[in-house]
Amino acid sequence: MKIKKRINPLIAILLGMVSCMPSRDDKSLDTVFFGGEILTMEGDIPEYVEAVVVHNGMIAFSGDLAEAREIAGKSPKMINLMGKVLLPGFMDAHSHYISSLSVANQLNLYPPPSGPAKDVVTIIQELKRFKEENNIPDGELIQAYGYDDTVMPDGRLLNRDDLDEALPNNPVLVGHVSMHGGVLNSLALERWNISAETETPLGGIIVRKPGSNEPYGLIMETAYLEIFGSLPLPTDSEEIEWSVRAQEMYAENGITTVHEGATHLKDLQVIQRVTDAGANIIDVIAFPFITDLDEILKLYPVEKWGIYDRHLKIGGVKVTIDGSPQGRTAAFTSRYLTGGPNGEKDWLGKLSFPQKIINSFIQRVYELDVPLNLHANGDAAIDAFLRAHEALAKDDLTKDRKITLIHAQFTRKDHLEKYVKYKIVPSLYTLHTYYFADAHIENRGLEQAQYISPMRDAIDKGLKPTNHTDFVVAPLDQMFMLWSAVNRISRSGEVIGIDQRVTPYEGLQAMTINVAHQYQEQESKGSIKKGKLADLVILDKNPLKVDPNDIKNIQVLETIKEGKSIFKK
Repeated sequence: MKIKKRINPLIAILLGMVSCMPSRDDKSLDTVFFGGEILTMEGDIPEYVEAVVVHNGMIAFSGDLAEAREIAGKSPKMINLMGKVLLPGFMDAHSHYISSLSVANQLNLYPPPSGPAKDVVTIIQELKRFKEENNIPDGELIQAYGYDDTVMPDGRLLNRDDLDEALPNNPVLVGHVSMHGGVLNSLALERWNISAETETPLGGIIVRKPGSNEPYGLIMETAYLEIFGSLPLPTDSEEIEWSVRAQEMYAENGITTVHEGATHLKDLQVIQRVTDAGANIIDVIAFPFITDLDEILKLYPVEKWGIYDRHLKIGGVKVTIDGSPQGRTAAFTSRYLTGGPNGEKDWLGKLSFPQKIINSFIQRVYELDVPLNLHANGDAAIDAFLRAHEALAKDDLTKDRKITLIHAQFTRKDHLEKYVKYKIVPSLYTLHTYYFADAHIENRGLEQAQYISPMRDAIDKGLKPTNHTDFVVAPLDQMFMLWSAVNRISRSGEVIGIDQRVTPYEGLQAMTINVAHQYQEQESKGSIKKGKLADLVILDKNPLKVDPNDIKNIQVLETIKEGKSIFKK
């Protein structure tokens, strides 16, 4: 148990704990890392040091080994890296941490190579197997994740009838890979009161059975919000177990700071209870969703935001203004070549909310003067945010309001100029060049698909873009994410936007020091430097020195949070 500094020393003495607390002058507790390649991530060119000294969870020194030995004293713990690579711990620029709590108890329906779901037949087989092997009783909700309709062969998509035939006695929800919707069977549709009489809400999608008004299973965007917001959370007895396992998943990928990208009140309450139990092993940054903001502010006044309390902090507000391009719900200024998800002609996608409401959301965040995470995929959604910004911040357009544009996938060249001018950080999503590029080419055309997540141009403009997995939309794999930024190769083996490739070092910046800037934590995280937290990761190979195509095969050997090993392979 950590003792807060404000505790009276007399109380600590009475508890017999003073003797257990190391003094700042006690060099015997120092740890020295040496004997490998130590990449500091300081500066715009690679910089290596011989050794790092860790004291009380902080980096006390980085530099020459001889000086490190002198600083560390007579009997430090010496960690020989044996030629391996030490870097600052990876920082998650955007994912959905709360969803990771339940993933271990759901069925993985990613398509190959990340999962087994190559077609509808396989999905049905997997669902039946999952129910049988886990002895799931009739009537209990069965959830799966990762369903990608863009890779189903011959356009044969999963629907309500398929799920009814496979599991007629259980409500079933198969989450769409975008996390913006799901396919439901009849019992699940009944559970959430969705029927032929249900009107499609503004900004929502309810796919109807051909020739009728009956829902056919796929529910997306605002029509899915109520479903998403009422999904089962872990019980009181499961919360800590599920949370620790979720954080271990991130640690296994070298991540020491995790992002909860659209936090509802009930989600934050789960995270808070786990925090109160002292169970966090990594830092969690939560961004309350705009629709829950008022309720969250009653319990968490804005004065308490931006400050860690036992590895949890509220980082700002999340606003979503469109959907996903692979789900054909992102908003564009030009039509989809394949129409809409419900067969709509001349389909542009939809904003999640009308411009007037988007403006009101943005204004609220600006008035609170807290960081804003703004989800926008299509170019029309980005335009909508920029219009809101230019209307609401016209008296000081260039003030740094700590804005991060999450995804920003279909950024245009003219958008980049405004990102620079308005101090907007694009958090890009280069994994789409692998997982969804073929769908983007089909839906949007080759030219537009080649420019998704234009990291090269963003860097050349002087921006500090970050990169993310959006887990559980894409698998949690930091080395594969880095590989995608460097190579930009699709499932079918095609290079997607060769002129937007970045160097491995730039790719690493987008998952370390640039993310620290995104969270206003550059003074304590993101690089190996004296005075920063000892958040570190050890890799078996150096991403800067292997063949670029081999980056995806690099292994995380150990993850260290504030000097403590939290994962070791």
